[in-house]
Amino acid sequence: MAIHGLVIHRDTVGTEQAAGNSLAAAYAVGLLCWLLSAGVYIAAKWVSPEMPPWALCFWRVLIAWAILMPIVHRHFSDMVALVRARPLELLAIGGMGLAVCQGMIFVGLEHADATTAGIIIALIPIITMILARVMLAEPMGGWQVIGSILAFLGIVVIIVKGSPAALMRLDLNPGELWIVAGAFCFSLYTVLLRRAKFDMNRLALLVLLLGAAVLTALPFYLFELVSDERSTLTSSGLLALAYIAIPGGAVMYYLFNRSIEALGAARAGVLLYIQTIFIAVLAYLILGEQLQRYHLEGAALIIAGLLLIILLKPKTMAEAAKA
Repeated sequence: MAIHGLVIHRDTVGTEQAAGNSLAAAYAVGLLCWLLSAGVYIAAKWVSPEMPPWALCFWRVLIAWAILMPIVHRHFSDMVALVRARPLELLAIGGMGLAVCQGMIFVGLEHADATTAGIIIALIPIITMILARVMLAEPMGGWQVIGSILAFLGIVVIIVKGSPAALMRLDLNPGELWIVAGAFCFSLYTVLLRRAKFDMNRLALLVLLLGAAVLTALPFYLFELVSDERSTLTSSGLLALAYIAIPGGAVMYYLFNRSIEALGAARAGVLLYIQTIFIAVLAYLILGEQLQRYHLEGAALIIAGLLLIILLKPKTMAEAAKA
């Protein structure tokens, strides 16, 4: 009995240790994913004087699609069936979230600093929650409304650089408005993807959506070729593109899918907020950007809003009925 109990105890300890190691590895994958994603903002800002935004967007999604396609070869038959059944839906959702969104952010980075972009991107979960309430009738309580208002005020503080007079004069940075629009597009993509409920392997679906993004970005890229003097053939442009498309593109997308499989969508999604910190640190080290007072004031309001939304969740219908 004693030996049997000891063996069970050792097995349990071993299992707990293995589970802990597995969870730690999963979080490490998630953190690496968002570190690579943060580097995309730095590379796009660094190369913006030499390389136009839609070139970055088009080649990023095309190269990521080409790298990931062989990995999902076992799902080709299911992918073809889904394309035949719902082509316009795939094109609209993939084009919105993986092309239009990225293109807007890259356009914004031509005029706004990467630190500001990183803080604005932290709005995505809040915008997603609001759109999910409107489009999917998901619950949203009073604290979520207050948190959303605080976060919105935080973005206003950042956009007007802490000066109410700038708002009255409409003296706004167009780049920051483009980034806000990009965040809105990604939030809309998230809600539409949730509503679509595509029944397919997650990575295979991502490859299809990347293909849709390639088709969506192509006309913007072709227009840019004849209207923008900047070239993708400079050494800096090629270096930035190599990073954005491979470590910051295909590898990042793959790691994000792995983190969702290991942690679940909710815990993996929360790690998005770490990206803002990574962007600020990298922007300081590589681009020489400095945190301004309005960055800190706006970030404080956004964090306060996020805490209200995350910690004070609305009651579900079942909980409300019991109360």
